[in-house]
Amino acid sequence: MKRVFVILAVLFIGLVLFAGCTENQAAVGSPQKLKIGVVASMTGPASTTGKDVWQSAVLAADEINAAGGVYVKELGKNVTIELVQGDDESTREGGQKAVSKLITQDNVDLLVGGFSSAVVSAHESTVADYSVPYIVSGASSPIITHRTDVKTDTVFHHAPTTDDSGGQTTLFIDDTIRPAINAKFGFPSDRPLRLSVIYQDSPYGKGQLDAIKKTIAASNLNINVISEDAFKMGESDFRTVLTSVKNADPDVVYVAAFLNEQTALVTQARRDVGLDKIFIAVECNDDPDYYSGIGRYGEYSIIQSRFSPYAVPSGPIEQSVNKFMSDFDKKWGGFPGMMGAATYEAVYIGANAVEDAGSLNKTRVNEAIGGTTMPQMVEAMKNETISFTPDFRESKFDLYMEQLIWNETAKETRPVIVWPAKLKETDFVIPDWFKPGQE
Repeated sequence: MKRVFVILAVLFIGLVLFAGCTENQAAVGSPQKLKIGVVASMTGPASTTGKDVWQSAVLAADEINAAGGVYVKELGKNVTIELVQGDDESTREGGQKAVSKLITQDNVDLLVGGFSSAVVSAHESTVADYSVPYIVSGASSPIITHRTDVKTDTVFHHAPTTDDSGGQTTLFIDDTIRPAINAKFGFPSDRPLRLSVIYQDSPYGKGQLDAIKKTIAASNLNINVISEDAFKMGESDFRTVLTSVKNADPDVVYVAAFLNEQTALVTQARRDVGLDKIFIAVECNDDPDYYSGIGRYGEYSIIQSRFSPYAVPSGPIEQSVNKFMSDFDKKWGGFPGMMGAATYEAVYIGANAVEDAGSLNKTRVNEAIGGTTMPQMVEAMKNETISFTPDFRESKFDLYMEQLIWNETAKETRPVIVWPAKLKETDFVIPDWFKPGQE
């Protein structure tokens, strides 16, 4: 009997050692990855931009993986990046569903992307519940990080807010367009510019309208907002609102819309309504698909921008921008858009933060993102550095204004930088067909 007990004891110890050995081998041998969820509008009204966001994220991940991956000190090894796609369907409900799945089922380490302010604001509560670092590279409303009803301390804004983009555009209108109109038509130099605003009924559109008004008041600009008209996200027929704007008779029409909306609106304004005014587009429209879609109807209109496939500011990022566009073209065909450029950078920011944290622990990664100090990449940044403000975790960009000029070779318009002076390629032009507003 004693011998039996000895044999059983030996067998038990052997099983324990074998199980421990197997467990350790599994831990050592198991593939560990940095899982990044990409929130992109792959379907719905913003699908054109969503595709660009996803493809640019893939390009960044492929580059990082090809260079050896991301070194994680506490693991003592490099890990590869695995991207997980989350289609928000261009809707609030779709975004909530996609982000919930990315966090609770796919177990991502961090999130990038997020295009619509309305969609992002709807799923921020889920991000807060799980304290997942989220580098938002599209939504532009300041509410994304300024809101107080939901914890936003893991949300970082790597895109100009509407305060930034709307403010710069309004300053340009007063600084350049207003005096040009007054000089061309012999108006008194102090004649106020007549401005109409057509905006998406969303945090993004309302944020642009709010920025216009705040900038006019804060800088005492000589601009009168003579009409304000909202439309629902995803609309495609704007002729009724455009007729109302035509009756208001502005000098400039400032449109806060997404690419598909902007293309339809400007085309209908010039082709169907005869609204021969200067149109303003916000930066999310600076995309190859906009130039191919707008045709002649976009000629001499203005786009506020920070990254353009056709207008590269000369200076320190010129070479890296050209390389990024060339690499994108080789991989996917065509050119990246602005939201793609920001998401490309967001993947690098996330990878850099994991290396700085030396860990995949979300709290430590979040702290590392907040302390980011990286050289600018493919978008011009303030002080040539990617970093986030300590208060609302916003990165700050050098923004510029482009005018669309017809290119006979391409049979499309092409943007040229007309403001500010340090970046401008040519002067702003008032077309012969332009008709100024009348009192």
